[in-house]
Amino acid sequence: MRIFVHSWDRMNKMVTSYRKPLEAYLAMEYPFQVIASLDGGYVIRFPDLPGCVSQTDDLADVGGIAEEIRTLWIETEYEAGADIPSPSYAEGYSGKFNLRLPRSLHRTLAESAAQEGVSLNQYVTMLLARRDVHTQVERRLEAIEARITAMSEQTASVR
Repeated sequence: MRIFVHSWDRMNKMVTSYRKPLEAYLAMEYPFQVIASLDGGYVIRFPDLPGCVSQTDDLADVGGIAEEIRTLWIETEYEAGADIPSPSYAEGYSGKFNLRLPRSLHRTLAESAAQEGVSLNQYVTMLLARRDVHTQVERRLEAIEARITAMSEQTASVR
């Protein structure tokens, strides 16, 4: 079954576009994220579906809740005539990107890689991964610090 949607553009011309049936959108698999909340429980978020978010206290409920909110979001947007975005996939990343850097840094990195007995690619990948983990730990520590500060301020205001 094909559904054609008729609408008007800015020049008052009728525009006809094809729209998949609702079942086709519901059959698509969208990636979602499960984020442990600092206050306990879990937040479920679909990055491709703006505003499609829920939460649960029990990790065992994540799958069912994720499916429910995804279905409700798609049905609601479809009935409202909104565009339903296609799912994104991590496979969209090739694992390659070009990077320009100063020759002196290139030489230093190549020499360090040779000392480690690995390729320049492996060495740079290791450095980037290490820095990314470091950044994640820093963010987590900042969040914990903010929480401790808030608790300290609460305790002080109670006294």
